[in-house]
Amino acid sequence: MLVPCECTLRRRQERHTRLLNERSNLGPLRGKTFDSFTTDPSMMQRPPRLSPEAAFKAARAFATRPERSEEERLDRPKMEWLVLLGAHGSGKTHLAAAVANARLHANRPAVFLVVPDLLDKLRATFHPSSEITYDELFETARTTPLLVLDDLGAHSSTPWAQEKLYQIINERYNRRLETVITSNLDLEDMDARLRSRIGDSNLVEIHAIRTVDVRLGGRVEEKVQARGGTGGRRTR
Repeated sequence: MLVPCECTLRRRQERHTRLLNERSNLGPLRGKTFDSFTTDPSMMQRPPRLSPEAAFKAARAFATRPERSEEERLDRPKMEWLVLLGAHGSGKTHLAAAVANARLHANRPAVFLVVPDLLDKLRATFHPSSEITYDELFETARTTPLLVLDDLGAHSSTPWAQEKLYQIINERYNRRLETVITSNLDLEDMDARLRSRIGDSNLVEIHAIRTVDVRLGGRVEEKVQARGGTGGRRTR
């Protein structure tokens, strides 16, 4: 039996890693890691359940979970989804990107999609000049082992957009595929069909981050509430 040499195995691994990075869609967010996520000391004064460490610890634990088959996920359900709710500038996108980057570093697939951009790209696939097909992009969102959906709720809420999002989220919900969702909406303000999946406490761990928008120099504080939501941490 022929056995590939070490240099061949190394080239295969390098090619695999390169493909994972290319398909991740992280782009400039490749630098968003758990190590680069800093804590505002003033946030430490909050009660333990609203501690700045809560969302961070949940995201880091989620990122380092061992890989499980679909059969294992269906037979022995765990918290397969992580939802981060918070105002603009609260650090939820940084944490979501850090999860994806940690998975890529471990040579495990992860795809990061900004919801408004995803919907724009799906619409664009109907144009004859599109370089990607609708089925290819849609199936990636529905079936990739780990999907990050960033900024849910920032899209234009048309019936078509809501239907596409529901189809993606419902497929991942039924198959218990690992999913990270960020949103600046309260859970009760989401579309009812999405809320019934995202609010499932048997599948989803929700962290609501209450903090200031650091991009506005800390002038604005907003509150986001969610069932089971805890935590709070921000980036500088």
